[in-house]
Amino acid sequence: MHRLYHVPLSPFCRKVRLVLAEKKIEVELVEERYWEADTDFLRRNPAGKVPVLKMDGLTLAESTPICEFIEEKHPAPPLFPSDPEGRFEVRRLVAWFDDKFHNEVTSKLLYERVNKKIEKTGYPDSSNVKAGAKAIKFHLDYMSWLLDQRRWLAGPSLTLADFAAAAHFSALDYISDVDWNRTPNVREWYATIKSRPAFRSILADNVPGFPAPAHYADLDF
Repeated sequence: MHRLYHVPLSPFCRKVRLVLAEKKIEVELVEERYWEADTDFLRRNPAGKVPVLKMDGLTLAESTPICEFIEEKHPAPPLFPSDPEGRFEVRRLVAWFDDKFHNEVTSKLLYERVNKKIEKTGYPDSSNVKAGAKAIKFHLDYMSWLLDQRRWLAGPSLTLADFAAAAHFSALDYISDVDWNRTPNVREWYATIKSRPAFRSILADNVPGFPAPAHYADLDF
């Protein structure tokens, strides 16, 4: 059995979980309190971050390299296009969400509202929350523009770019921080992707002290 050390609301962990589930790879989930700097966990990843995947005798860290490793070992169903231009676009958008979106939105909303309480590192910074709430509008509009031209974010087929985006948005949706009425085509995209079997375990997550809103697991919102 493969083993994934994760945190339920981490978008980086969720991205890996979605890829594993889409490819029907069974994995044991082990919740890791990485902020406590446990010695055993630091042996697995000296960077002290999740996710960490134990697979095929290897200990793998960093979400995007993990996803690309899984893709190379288990190419069906494919989550990258076959052409170099298409693969570049997927990687560009994965970086967009895991870097720009994460820094401007996820870290300002999810980390302030949830992580600080769980890790006991203080109270939410209202200026960060306001900045995140403002920035997410720009990203929703950008996604809407992409989806006006494409069936999925990176092109005609579902790719890792969609799972990267959905990982962040599902975590934010858990705390009701997404205005789905702003961009109807983004809402439709999310409804479609969260209806996939790969999303079932994500929608079943329950974080103590943070009950999910009623619409969170509703496939029709």
